[in-house]
Amino acid sequence: MVNRMRATRSNRNNRRSHHALDAARVSKCPKCAAPHKSHSICMNCGTYNGRVIIDLSAKVASKVKKAEAKKKQAAK
Repeated sequence: MVNRMRATRSNRNNRRSHHALDAARVSKCPKCAAPHKSHSICMNCGTYNGRVIIDLSAKVASKVKKAEAKKKQAAK
């Protein structure tokens, strides 16, 4: 069967003209001035709305400790 009312390329593309994605909105952290998404935690310093939400210094310390343990295990 033949599609009699075929949508032309022009009509198809006009319909899809609103499908483009916008770039993410980025804010600047007031504490460290790193870019981050609006209404979300700054992953550079771990603050949101002036409060520390994630203690990133403890997270970094645990990563270092884990890496050292792994290094010791490999040396054995």
